[in-house]
Amino acid sequence: MNLLPLAPRGQTPVRALTIAGTDSGGGAGIQADSRTMAMCGVHACVAVAAVTVQNSLGVSGFHEIPPETVAAQVRCVVEDIGVSAAKTGMLASTAIIESVAQVCTEVGIGHGHAIPLVVDPVCASMHGDPLLHAEALDAVRTVLIPLATVVTPNLDEIRLITGIDVVDDSTARRAAEALHALGAQWSIVKGGHLRTSPESTDLLFDGDRFLEFTSPRIDTGNDHGGGDTLAAAIASALAHGRSVPDAVAFAKEWVTRCLEWSYDLGGGHGPVNPLWRLQS
Repeated sequence: MNLLPLAPRGQTPVRALTIAGTDSGGGAGIQADSRTMAMCGVHACVAVAAVTVQNSLGVSGFHEIPPETVAAQVRCVVEDIGVSAAKTGMLASTAIIESVAQVCTEVGIGHGHAIPLVVDPVCASMHGDPLLHAEALDAVRTVLIPLATVVTPNLDEIRLITGIDVVDDSTARRAAEALHALGAQWSIVKGGHLRTSPESTDLLFDGDRFLEFTSPRIDTGNDHGGGDTLAAAIASALAHGRSVPDAVAFAKEWVTRCLEWSYDLGGGHGPVNPLWRLQS
């Protein structure tokens, strides 16, 4: 695959920011974002929005960071270090979502601004454990998604956000249109959880055209952090200056390789593995 370049020795890499929650098991969240960004030649800056208590079996609790502290992390990083792309992950409450949206607008991140923003609207873990207060769904729809250069929900999140149950190509296209109608510049409907198909096809929509990105379905239960990794790879490619379609094409191939190299961990779902690049 056409890998993103690593910075030469002593040269400052491109920078990207992840605004998300931690994963104490190391498989998803900020940990997954940082691993992928590093393997994609990106210096990862972080704004911690929540601290989760989780392992390979599920999430047993989380602690929200005060909204003003989340915003302050974003502001101080952008003003000093500068970033070429950003992404969001777990933003657990309406107050945090509103605070993040306000500071992103202030520093020039998001749709209509200079710095692209990938919105991964995390609502629940892969085990179904809630990572978003129910009342915050409206803020996701009306505050967060309109800021998205690209929005990357999984099928469960699409159902919660749009009310559309994606079961085939027709409903996938309806869902992409509904997400775009909420204000995102580009919307993605991911096919990874549509397990009836032998292939995994992601659908990208910009309000005018549909683009399809297809890969073989990898037969593994070790897919923890796959959504975070895809969004982080898109953000990394955008930070390197790639267009949205090129960034999504790169990320699709990247996460497929990460699934091929996934491994067992604990008693539940192991993580996807971006460290494959070290051995490629």
